[in-house]
Amino acid sequence: MITRTRPRRAPDRGSPLEGIVTAALEDMKAVNVKVMDVRGLTDIADVMVVASGNSDRHVKSIADRVIEKAKEGGFRPLGVEGQREGEWVLVDLQDVVLHVMLPRVREFYSLERMWESDPQPAIKAVPTPVASPKAAASEGGAAAKSAPKKKAPRKSAPRRKRAED
Repeated sequence: MITRTRPRRAPDRGSPLEGIVTAALEDMKAVNVKVMDVRGLTDIADVMVVASGNSDRHVKSIADRVIEKAKEGGFRPLGVEGQREGEWVLVDLQDVVLHVMLPRVREFYSLERMWESDPQPAIKAVPTPVASPKAAASEGGAAAKSAPKKKAPRKSAPRRKRAED
């Protein structure tokens, strides 16, 4: 079975939806807006936008304005999460996913670092030494030697009798 992928547009062109989202963020004075092209990293969206608000009410208002402007432009959101709490609101607009967060939440989750297209992994694998089967057999098996021994139950000290006056 062959699965077909949808054609991708050139990465240097911005979509009309991306323009609507960034304009609404500027209009609402969103802080530290970062637009990331995630085309090569995931199929769930082409662009991920991360922005911050100064308070939970500001975060909710930013998300509401983006949804309002997107609907006016003919783009209906697939889903909105976190509007009630207001610490982190996610707006899924199909090709654009918007995260609006409080600065402390944004710093904690650091989505920008996770979605950056860095080819180097953050943690490098360390090779483990492999013993030859011949050496393991001559030693009596490495598993038998490395198995932890069970400790005997600890005996409690005998109780002292009280001296009677």
